Amino acid sequence: MLFNSYLFIFLFLPLSLLGYFGLNHMGKPKAALVFLTGMSLWFCGFGSLSYLVILLFSILVNYGIVALMNRTKNRGARKLCLLGGIFVNIGILFYFKYYDFFIENLNSALKTGFPLLHLALPLGISFYTFQQLSYVIDSYKGECARYSFLEYAAYASFFPKLIQGPITGHRELILQLRDDTRKKPDFVNLSQGLYAFSLGLAKKVLLADTLSRPVSLGYANIGELNSVSSLTVMICYSLQIYFDFSGYCDMACGMALMMNLRLPLNFNSPYRAQSVSDFWDRWHMTLTKFFTKYIYFPLGGSRCGKIKTCRNVMIVFLLSGLWHGANWTFVLWGAMHGLVSVFEKMGNIRSWKAPKALKVGLTFLFVTFAWSLFRAGSFAEASALWHRLLFAGPGPLYPPITDCFRDLVEASFLYRAGLGGLMNRFPWMIPALFIGAALLSCFLMKNTQEKMEKMEFSAGKCIAAAVLLVWSVLSLSEISEFIYFNF
Repeated sequence: MLFNSYLFIFLFLPLSLLGYFGLNHMGKPKAALVFLTGMSLWFCGFGSLSYLVILLFSILVNYGIVALMNRTKNRGARKLCLLGGIFVNIGILFYFKYYDFFIENLNSALKTGFPLLHLALPLGISFYTFQQLSYVIDSYKGECARYSFLEYAAYASFFPKLIQGPITGHRELILQLRDDTRKKPDFVNLSQGLYAFSLGLAKKVLLADTLSRPVSLGYANIGELNSVSSLTVMICYSLQIYFDFSGYCDMACGMALMMNLRLPLNFNSPYRAQSVSDFWDRWHMTLTKFFTKYIYFPLGGSRCGKIKTCRNVMIVFLLSGLWHGANWTFVLWGAMHGLVSVFEKMGNIRSWKAPKALKVGLTFLFVTFAWSLFRAGSFAEASALWHRLLFAGPGPLYPPITDCFRDLVEASFLYRAGLGGLMNRFPWMIPALFIGAALLSCFLMKNTQEKMEKMEFSAGKCIAAAVLLVWSVLSLSEISEFIYFNF
């Protein structure tokens, strides 16, 4: 089930809110938690029963491991439980996500013929595996309170953050679920949550899905692109992945807020970053936080000299790349970000005296260039696009890309407004206006969190949110998956 579907918007979400608050209103908080967990499990298992089985197995095993750990004070036994928990979680993730990648490379290196499994990647496994790993590790360190199985199951399966995050710590959510003051509907939270959900849905449907069309066309026809078209495709994908993923997180945080629950911030205007390190302080912030706490700090962080600090940074970025996908393109993408981050640390780039606009522009160009490798299916595909960018020369925008924008329903209004002649004369005008507006929104407009923090209800804001919601729902001609579903 997808957030951007009629079934979810008109049935699942209203039913979840009514059932959760209704049971709490009846004085049955445990039944409300059971209901919320049941809805989350339905959400997970809607597309495939196997996804639900894997999630339930993960919940049961992790809760059981921590229960065993809590029954003993013997350090050796606790450490054995910790290692068992890490092995089980990483083992499940490896089997479903990396087994074929490992066997494929083994066959290539040793000329063996081990068969591939071609397993479908279970929904949200990369996200809920990390969340449950944090539970096991924190329990071993004595940093975790005792939770009932119902509380833990509700946390681990909570549908807004289940399949694409934000990666939420156990304390960040379970303590809120225990809070009796959060069990009644709150008009302000419902309004702000609906506002965030509407903005996120608009990002996904009106922006990301529109940008996905020229990106798909560009990557399918790299040999026909000139330098201008190649650059356009790269920028479109950079914008697509931002609006797609941040749109999902806005919707997730909005739905949680409707239930009086606050999920951690995952995006903080990342394209305003003035360096690559700053970018990772703003992009997918909960993933950065996880790797910092459980990988970077245990390796020594920045407390063990420059050389080891740089080593630790590279390890984190290589693992981050591999977490995103079982392909060497993701590993290289992580390495690119790691190398630039190391360069910034060695050169103390944050103290570099240069205009802010220049630093923001250079960071955006690097991130966009790296995204082209992230999107490519292979090194060959990425290098072909880079070759066209550098050597194909200038020229008009690839006509099928132009047609993607001219075919928009919104473009027909411009034709009816008498601008058809102008747009036929300058076919690049609509793509330029669309991409330019999207870029300006990333660089200049307040992000969803900033809007909500200083939100004052007014007729204008309510009308704007309603228009975006209706506009997005009417644009759901095709239900498209979110990019991070693949990770």
